[in-house]
Amino acid sequence: MTLPAKFRLGALALAVAFSVTGCNDDDNNASAEQWNFKRIASFPVCMQLDATCNDDTETAAEIVAASADGMQLIYTDSPNDAVGFVDITDPAAPVAGGVVKLDGEPTSVAVKGDYALVAVNTSADYINTGGELLVMDVAGKNIIRSIDLGGQPDSVAISPDGQYAAVVIENQRDEDLGEGIPPQLPAGYLVIVDMAGNVADWTTRTVSMTGLPALFAGDPEPEYVDINSDNIAVVTLQENNHIVLVNLADGTVVNHFSAGTVDLSQVDTIEEDPAQILPQDSLSAVVREPDGVTWLNNELFATANEGDMDGGSRGFSVFNKAGEVIFDSGNELEHQTIRMGHYPDARSENKGNEPENADFGQYDNSDYLFVASERSSVVFVYDAADPEKPLLKQTLPAGSGPEGVLAIPGRNLLVAASEVDSRDDKIRSVVNIYQYAEQASAYPTIISENTANGTPIPWGAMSGLAAGTDNTVYAVEDSFYARNRIFKLDVSATPAKLTQQLRILDSNNVLAALTLPETAGTDTFDADDLSAMINADKTVNLDPEGIAVAADGGFWLVSEGAGTVGDAGRPVNSANLLIKTDAGAVIEEVILLPDAVNAKQLRFGFEGVAEYNGKVYVAFQRAWNGDDNPRIGIYNTATQSWQFVFYPLDTAASQAGGWVGLSDISSLGDGNFLIVERDNQGGPDAAIKRLYKVNLSNVAAGTTITKTLVRDLMDDLKVAGGLVPEKIEGLAVMENGDVLIVNDNDGVDDNSGETQLINLGDIL
Repeated sequence: MTLPAKFRLGALALAVAFSVTGCNDDDNNASAEQWNFKRIASFPVCMQLDATCNDDTETAAEIVAASADGMQLIYTDSPNDAVGFVDITDPAAPVAGGVVKLDGEPTSVAVKGDYALVAVNTSADYINTGGELLVMDVAGKNIIRSIDLGGQPDSVAISPDGQYAAVVIENQRDEDLGEGIPPQLPAGYLVIVDMAGNVADWTTRTVSMTGLPALFAGDPEPEYVDINSDNIAVVTLQENNHIVLVNLADGTVVNHFSAGTVDLSQVDTIEEDPAQILPQDSLSAVVREPDGVTWLNNELFATANEGDMDGGSRGFSVFNKAGEVIFDSGNELEHQTIRMGHYPDARSENKGNEPENADFGQYDNSDYLFVASERSSVVFVYDAADPEKPLLKQTLPAGSGPEGVLAIPGRNLLVAASEVDSRDDKIRSVVNIYQYAEQASAYPTIISENTANGTPIPWGAMSGLAAGTDNTVYAVEDSFYARNRIFKLDVSATPAKLTQQLRILDSNNVLAALTLPETAGTDTFDADDLSAMINADKTVNLDPEGIAVAADGGFWLVSEGAGTVGDAGRPVNSANLLIKTDAGAVIEEVILLPDAVNAKQLRFGFEGVAEYNGKVYVAFQRAWNGDDNPRIGIYNTATQSWQFVFYPLDTAASQAGGWVGLSDISSLGDGNFLIVERDNQGGPDAAIKRLYKVNLSNVAAGTTITKTLVRDLMDDLKVAGGLVPEKIEGLAVMENGDVLIVNDNDGVDDNSGETQLINLGDIL
């Protein structure tokens, strides 16, 4: 919703001084003098239930609207049959405003003056459909009228002049019936609400849409609606790949047309297991199947082409009222999500990043189009000064699964509602709030350069970090991706540039010739397991969790073992491996733990590695069977022998319980090391994300060492305005003393994909 001109307050100079490493995409490096959007807050919907979110109830923020003065947000919460309110008087500190329970499932909300119009699905099933439009007083949060809609609503929009509301009645299909293929009656339609006079005097009209689409003429299934200043409603018929324009004044269909198809190249269409992001495929004649739609002006509108049954062009399109495609984003959204580590490879065979919704707003005479990507969990910001050639300006992080996006130009704000909520998966539904101000962009924090074929270097699931020289940092990806790689990052500017990928190779059959550990019983790492680690091209499938730059210019890597000894549900199929490679990532040596230690293996094994003065130091994540604390293994490269000391963990402090363990370790010189200690909780449940200093000089084997707190990272992790990430897994200490940390985004699987590479400065 664009607020009336009288509420447009102009540009607010309320820039927030973020300390995170960040900038926008590589073609648009921002300076502090440029105007950019930056996330300033994320409101977890669970805070409506408990101030600390100590509640397992699934919540959701799906579609969001703003009060007329822009000081309050109203969102739909489908799982709880409720509408929620958020006070954003101070947008950087949103406050729970309570919820209103409904007798049905809210599907959409829009605001007219003092009233919120809430579309509610009251259907008994897919055949016996019903719905109502509730008129709610925003100030009092009470329902003052219910308008019968006759079917299941899915979207509601209000005309800029406030004369009309348009409500899409989808009467959605049962996707489990007949493989979900339409037609499935009853047919959907459009309801026009004439809003002249008092609320009690409002009346409705119905516009039929049967007979319009070519695919399923009797089952239009309208999906989304927006209205321009001429009171022309644009309605998407998603499953029919069709678009309809309706004159709200007289209810006539002024035009309708197919959304058409698109050809795509250099996209990933295969879901490997383990995953690989390989943007090398082509798709022909992909139907767009648009979902969200927004007018850019009275002549042009943009569609978010989510797809549903057979479509999904993985982008957005700009149409004119004649039905001509003026612009299509092609593979740009796919490539941008790959470039910034947000690409969901598990959706490659389906609809890729899956654009869900769109909105338009004019901020201080600058026009912007916003496109929300449901599966990549970002909001793309396009400069729409020339609406026929929109240019990508920024990509903003959102919570998991942004469903609704809302421009609030009158307050220089943007809002995105992210619906996915699963406390067990460390995901909470959030309302994201962004501010437009004269400021540097803060995201992404890492972007990749192109490969030789012109596509971005794909990355994700970033684990250990290691400092090189001249502002170079090396990183490894964990087992989420096959054919493991080492990444080279240039951190001299923000965002950091991922400039090179090195495949870890067993070219000399060092790993292949590994002598297997002698562990009693059948629950052991065997020859078949070893063989599965090595591909025909000599790339490897390990679980690299830590990396260190070796004294000779090569690398030390640690690969975490898989499985727990004695646990039939988690059989051991990999030992923990300390690996030495040359500078080109070719394996030179593979080192096993002593058999007596392997016999204690817990699935939480090697996590970090560091080298100092001829010894290699390895951090175990958790205490193994029979141990009270996790080990730090010390491998003497001259004597080829191990010794072990124990690290005293903090007690889990999360309200959700869970465990605490170690992640990365970095050498500070003189026998001192910096260690990441963290719990396995994220968002409101996160409690322990800390850096400790230890001294490992001349420690006797079996000693429980002492530690000194260097930094509690919780405040650092909140600066970016999002939820605290669970997995702080990478740590590097640079030549100039700066300390860098990074989180693992789990390959965008049950994860928003957000990666925060944070420079803490010289904290030592």
